[in-house]
Amino acid sequence: MGCGTWDTDSFRSYSTSKGLTTDKLGFVTSSVSNQEMFKARDLDPALDPKDVIRECCDSDDHPNTLPVILAMDVTGSMGQAAVEVAKKLNSIMTKLYENIKDVEFMIMGIGDLSCDYYPIQVSQFESDIRIAEQLDKIYFEFGGGGNMYESYTAAWYFGLHHTKLDCWNRGKRGIIITIGDERINPYLPMHGRRSGLVDALGDNLEKDVETPELFEETTKKFDIYHIHVNHGRNYDEENIEKSFKSILDEEHFKKANLDNITETIVNIIVGAAEKDESYIAPVSAIDQVVTNENGEIVW
Repeated sequence: MGCGTWDTDSFRSYSTSKGLTTDKLGFVTSSVSNQEMFKARDLDPALDPKDVIRECCDSDDHPNTLPVILAMDVTGSMGQAAVEVAKKLNSIMTKLYENIKDVEFMIMGIGDLSCDYYPIQVSQFESDIRIAEQLDKIYFEFGGGGNMYESYTAAWYFGLHHTKLDCWNRGKRGIIITIGDERINPYLPMHGRRSGLVDALGDNLEKDVETPELFEETTKKFDIYHIHVNHGRNYDEENIEKSFKSILDEEHFKKANLDNITETIVNIIVGAAEKDESYIAPVSAIDQVVTNENGEIVW
């Protein structure tokens, strides 16, 4: 997986085929709800995580792959954030390819392993219009529980145990970005009321997976970030930040709102890639990017 290159014309054509309108820059201008954008009403077989390994492989198109796992909270309150990502996906990919030569995306849907039927959904790693096609397959279960957190670290666990990365053979790490509006989960349960790691992934486990130990292992393979999405109601924000910062440092915990979530995604990936010049696109492309006084990309 991962062959091909993103281009705006393909995204505009794909969006039109779904009945959406776009402007000349590839922004989706249609006003759509979460239910209108994400029409799946069950787990799509293409996103079933059970007994699978997702591979990010170097190819002639992308000989120096940078794997990115973008894991979105698919419980009830996060629907509009996912809509914004879908509407501005062309902008995300275009800005990334102006800066990074060989980025590949895997889209994940994350729910609550204790309470949801389908708490983990995983696409393939892709670099072209198939990213949009797989994003559209995400099922919003609108679940979650009353435990004040979702299973965000399932993205860490899947990345650690269920991905094969060619960049790892070059001594490079991938990137995991989780997006949500609840506290970090203290552990991943083996079994839940409707799922759990064993049922969701088919793994043979003897105990729950504790978050601090999982973080220590996963950071050997991935650079881990979290974006906390503020919907404007400031719900439990102090405790959410405190919970994540017990694991992540200031650089790796970001705050965003619905207006700037896509810019935040791009800035994280570009900032991480700039630490390794082998990932950076030619200067002629970078010069086209507009930045603010802090060196961050502006749109």
